Amino acid sequence: MRRVVSLVPSLTEAVAVSAPGLLVGATDWCTHPADLGGAERIGGTKNPDVGRIAALRPDLVIANEEENRAPDLDALRAAGVEVLVTEIRDLPQALRELDRVLVGALGLARPGWLVDAEAAWARAVPVEELTAFVPVWRRPWMVLGRDTFAGDLLGRLGVRNVYAGHAERYPRVSVEELAAAGCDLVVLPDEPYAFAAGDGPEAFPGLPAALVSGRHLTWYGPSLAEAPTVLAQALRAAR
Repeated sequence: MRRVVSLVPSLTEAVAVSAPGLLVGATDWCTHPADLGGAERIGGTKNPDVGRIAALRPDLVIANEEENRAPDLDALRAAGVEVLVTEIRDLPQALRELDRVLVGALGLARPGWLVDAEAAWARAVPVEELTAFVPVWRRPWMVLGRDTFAGDLLGRLGVRNVYAGHAERYPRVSVEELAAAGCDLVVLPDEPYAFAAGDGPEAFPGLPAALVSGRHLTWYGPSLAEAPTVLAQALRAAR
């Protein structure tokens, strides 16, 4: 049985649900599933404890080029640890990378949840053709820009991100510019910034706000199977 350390919450859930017992280490941000068995917490996604990870003697560390820092991954390799780095910009790439990790690297049978996720998104239809901006942080305001997984999911549900053509992937935009963007709604996920009914919508009076599950919008794992339904419900509620 392979020993795996995951530095990405999405991939932690994907491995834990698909093959309980493989994970020997996970980050402090890995919240799903609630019970990770004996997996040791090895720090955050941006500041993992390289020495502690090496001491766990993993056969594989799984990471992501956006969520994890290259110097940490280089330090793990220098310690003799094999590191698999994923890159995910849209849904098709997410499905391919999940296959690469679970089937290719770990030798698992393709899990049922991954089959279900592929089918669920193949059936997904636009809720309504809408324009939106999608903040991911406040103080300062940052939004989804070009080539983002979350933006691709929203696009499949009929929501066009007005900053999808921006030169940056997560541009800083003033609240005044956002309010004047002429969008149909603002989409506010509850992570990485925990937007909520009392924290976010008040900045854009008169603009419908869709409060959505960040896990269903930004995670590429078992949550993908129910994400089309969960996100569509939140979008409809906002309208």
